[in-house]
Amino acid sequence: MMRRIAVLDAPTNLGLRPPTVSSVPGCAKAPGALRDHGLLARLRARDAGCLTPPRYDPGDWRPGDGVCHAPEISAYSAALADRIGAIIDRGEFPLVLGGDCSVLLGSALAMHRLGEAVGGRIGLVFVDGHSDFRHPGNASYVGAAAGEDLALVTGRGQPDLAAIEGRRPYFRDVDVVVLGIRAQDEYRLDLQAAGITTRPVPALRAEGAARTAQWAHEQLVDCAGYWVHIDVDVLDPAVMPAVDAPDPGGIAFAELEILLAGLVDTPHCLGVELTVFDPDYDQDGAYAAEIVNTVVAGLAPVVAPGALPPRLLPSGPVTPVPRTGNGRPERGSVPVPAVAVDPVGPPAVGDEAVDGSRPGGPVLPWQPAPDAEEPGAAVGPGLLRRVAVPDADTAPSGEDPPATDGPA
Repeated sequence: MMRRIAVLDAPTNLGLRPPTVSSVPGCAKAPGALRDHGLLARLRARDAGCLTPPRYDPGDWRPGDGVCHAPEISAYSAALADRIGAIIDRGEFPLVLGGDCSVLLGSALAMHRLGEAVGGRIGLVFVDGHSDFRHPGNASYVGAAAGEDLALVTGRGQPDLAAIEGRRPYFRDVDVVVLGIRAQDEYRLDLQAAGITTRPVPALRAEGAARTAQWAHEQLVDCAGYWVHIDVDVLDPAVMPAVDAPDPGGIAFAELEILLAGLVDTPHCLGVELTVFDPDYDQDGAYAAEIVNTVVAGLAPVVAPGALPPRLLPSGPVTPVPRTGNGRPERGSVPVPAVAVDPVGPPAVGDEAVDGSRPGGPVLPWQPAPDAEEPGAAVGPGLLRRVAVPDADTAPSGEDPPATDGPA
């Protein structure tokens, strides 16, 4: 039994300000840069294609006009939700490659639709260097959706973004866990007042990445499942400067790898999105390669032979599931779900349709994924060195700075 990953490109940069008057944000190039380093082959993932965004054009936007590109972001989010929902309906695990953090609106809309369909609530694990919680209630004006995405998906802000299809909020405050923000984040007290659970970098490092992932599971025990958002600016600029708003005090690649592995090592994790990597600041591709190494190792539990298929818990309070290892439920210990995606496994001979599908689910490549290796010894000021993960040849087979407000 295993889960198949489906990689969907969402190369939108609509939620960011232009880096200069005459340029556009480079994060739209991120999916291509990551693919160039063999991401799909190393994950043995299905290529779910690319959702092309509208043109980036702030036009004559001025402060006080609301979120820049709002109509375009709203339409793109609805289309992205359709694509994510279709992947989940196939029994697959979506990996969405952004793009800026405004892709969270599409993921959030997909999760709200799913929660409504199964009669439960879907939670959010928000791994980000910034809280992205600017909204009209705590700022003089808003403008860049990538700096406001968490506020929007929890129902704060203009209805054309915060209430697409009349759904508001997409995630309840109590169903959100924020990991990796800096200790002095501008909106940390607003998060606390809202009842949003947070673990800033100092606490994350003190408790450890594996225990933090388990703690996040426990915070969302009342949810039917959860989505994971990862902004690579959660990493320290010493190891990942290729973002639009680098902020000192982040975590290391090895810590992100362990955290991601712990978060996805449960059938109740429904998918992951990766945002804000900007290849314009990565001339030799070294940072793209490191991101790919981390994602491949971090997602190894999803495609491991013993991984359980995605399952949704019943709505309402449930008893925490006994877990072994780094978060995988013991066999036979998963509560009976209200709705479960049909398990998928090796196709029977002659069972494959022309389009690659088969009764009961998609055809899966039935081989184990390469296991993640353990991180090495500590190096530098509190950062960890990670051990290399096999590359494609050897493997088998900003958002905007929170302190300012600008046009995008």
